Amino acid sequence: MKKTQFMAFLLVISAITAAAQKSIVLDAFSKHGIDAGMLNADNVEAPADYAYELKQTTITSAKKNTIVAKFDPSAPKEEQWTVVSVDGKSPSKSDINSFRKNQNKQSTSQPDETSYRIEKETPDYLVVSFKSDPNTLAKDAAFLKDCRQHMTINLKTKKLEQIQGLNEKPVKINILNADKLDLLIKYSRNDQDKRYFPVNQELNIQAKFLGQAVNVQTITEYSNYTKK
Repeated sequence: MKKTQFMAFLLVISAITAAAQKSIVLDAFSKHGIDAGMLNADNVEAPADYAYELKQTTITSAKKNTIVAKFDPSAPKEEQWTVVSVDGKSPSKSDINSFRKNQNKQSTSQPDETSYRIEKETPDYLVVSFKSDPNTLAKDAAFLKDCRQHMTINLKTKKLEQIQGLNEKPVKINILNADKLDLLIKYSRNDQDKRYFPVNQELNIQAKFLGQAVNVQTITEYSNYTKK
């Protein structure tokens, strides 16, 4: 009985701590007149109800690869992504299947309510950080539990400018053991929908594979968002 009561006490303390952590951030948002909706992960992801175009360039020491694709949510799910070209040429069936598979793996995680904190507050910018709730991460994205995301908000415009994800310790990404992961996403706001659209994303990974250094840079550009 005592053990049960103690566990219940810990759960209450944890809930109080989580509420306190987030309330500090919400108080800062309220003070500066910032829409707290940007803390909702769904409001900063590429929108599922918009068509858009994507150009993705991956650079390693061995090669450079560029894919141009289009997303159309009104198409059947397995055909929503159309690969326009790969390195300026018509895509093969393998290229199309591989790209679609990778895109379908992507999923939205939710913030860990206990992890919010204010990193910096100046007359011009507010920087808030948080970590992802491990229970909401897909298996392939489990490494994100060891990364902290930093939201930079312009206090003049009251808008989110970017989110930067940085690993806090070495992480394993598929077959790579990464010492450094730096994911920077820049945004524009759609005032009508009250949400943010990613316009540019840059991922830099410094890792090792079989003891050899492997550096990977992926630059993704989003454009021509159209409501469907």
